[in-house]
Amino acid sequence: MPTYRFIQVDVFTDRPFGGNPLAVFPDAQGLSDAEMLQLARELNLSETTFVLPPTRPGADFKVRIFMPTQEIPFAGHPLVGTHWALAHLGRVRLQEPTTCVTFELGVGLRSAVLHVAEGRVTRVVTDHQRPEFLAVADARQVQRLAQGLGLPVAAITATGTPVQVVSTGFPQLFVPVRSLAEVSSLHPFRLDVPALAEVCGELGLPAVDVAVFTQETALPGRHVHLRFFAPTSGVPEDPATGSASGGLGAYLVRYCLVPAGRPVAEIHTEQGLEMGRPSHVVVEVEGPADDIRMVRVSGSAVKVLEGVATW
Repeated sequence: MPTYRFIQVDVFTDRPFGGNPLAVFPDAQGLSDAEMLQLARELNLSETTFVLPPTRPGADFKVRIFMPTQEIPFAGHPLVGTHWALAHLGRVRLQEPTTCVTFELGVGLRSAVLHVAEGRVTRVVTDHQRPEFLAVADARQVQRLAQGLGLPVAAITATGTPVQVVSTGFPQLFVPVRSLAEVSSLHPFRLDVPALAEVCGELGLPAVDVAVFTQETALPGRHVHLRFFAPTSGVPEDPATGSASGGLGAYLVRYCLVPAGRPVAEIHTEQGLEMGRPSHVVVEVEGPADDIRMVRVSGSAVKVLEGVATW
């Protein structure tokens, strides 16, 4: 009978039952692709990771990331959570004040810096890819997108900034909205998913991956309020999305909504409040608005439960 241990952590939070849950299988050798997908579907979290021995020079671990419907090459909160979980399990030799670990992913090698104090990881900083600013929605697409979300068109157009696909490793559609009240009014089970899928497809996205944001925030010390919807991937709403936070940070600097830092702009996002799972993500954007060179996403994590999968 196969037996595989897993640990579940909450990511982008410092307390249990906040942030975004992640299941990590730290010893996934022997699992087939179909079994990994089946386990991800059974756990029904936004992502589940499977850790394997590396196959490329320079990597400490190989990590595969699965949503309930498919494998994906890159994601934000799985990287932070998996780094934290492996350190928690003693799989990483920690050195203070920082320890560097490199993962082999579907997008290649990606490094992270673990901040360590008194033998424990306090924060994980992950590298994203240099941002790509891709398709921009036209007026008709914005109108259909607003209808699909259940918003008046003016809620989007009044911001004066574009609806655009941005990627720092995983392309997503970023939708600016003028007010916190309008963003908070969205309901994941009242979206017109076919309409959203049509617009996303026209803009080059294979699935509905929509990040809706406003610069009005609910908490002090935050720069932006974010909600993320991926219903065609089995995730009606995500409480903390590292990949979207990275793309959003790049978007905010690109369009001068947050001033470029010298050398780094630090952006604090809030997400998950409408779900009762408050999350805090820190995004670092390096470089000027017209030449962003690096995006980093960081946060903390806590263990919630562990178990064994057998069948």
